[in-house]
Amino acid sequence: MKKTILITGSSRGLGATIAKTLASNDYNVIINYFKNKDMAEKLVSEIGQERSLAIQADVTNREQVDQMIAQATRHFGKIDAIVNNALVGFKFDPIAQKSFLNLSWHDYQQQIDGTLKGAFNVTQSVINQFIDRKSGTIISIGTNLFQNPVVPYHEYTTAKAGLIGFTRNLAAELGKFGINANVVSGGLLKTTDASAVTTDDVFDLIAQTTPLRQVTSPQDVANMVNYLISEQAKGITGQNFTIDGGLTMN
Repeated sequence: MKKTILITGSSRGLGATIAKTLASNDYNVIINYFKNKDMAEKLVSEIGQERSLAIQADVTNREQVDQMIAQATRHFGKIDAIVNNALVGFKFDPIAQKSFLNLSWHDYQQQIDGTLKGAFNVTQSVINQFIDRKSGTIISIGTNLFQNPVVPYHEYTTAKAGLIGFTRNLAAELGKFGINANVVSGGLLKTTDASAVTTDDVFDLIAQTTPLRQVTSPQDVANMVNYLISEQAKGITGQNFTIDGGLTMN
């Protein structure tokens, strides 16, 4: 039976690239969306209805997440992996970004809820079936900005950094059930909806300071996600993989 992968926030941008990449590697994909129904359904038509399903759910709402997991499981029989990708209300706009003095806790809370609460809800909702089968993969999408804040996107970066602690605790507790948990942290991606407002100066600065002299693409990140879901990566857990052309080195 084909593996089924749930990707949150996957009607567009990085999530859509991940969904198409996984589908091209013979996985079934669950395309989660919040508002972009038309884009999600278009993606289903591109991938094919036999191997994809679009489901609306707000990942910060546990009831909606539980309904999504139940619907996806009924449709494909099981879920084998989740990709916590959803991004709530944030644009990489270095001009409009608030300085720390002008930020409110609400700004932080919105990102913490979208990133950490969303990952918590989806992971906890699906985890029983992973434990029962003694197999499962949890991947969360992070950022290299917590290591190298080229632009100080305070609230976004803080929330994403929390995913690493979240993931490593999952890896430590759930490894005995054959469950892997990792983070894939991309550099600034050229281009997604969230980074469409990023100025050329910022992209150029990153490219010039990257060993590969190029900005990370959504496909670069999707390729790592695809690898971590494969059987070849079963020995890897609790790690943060930075995909940024060597801009940050661990």
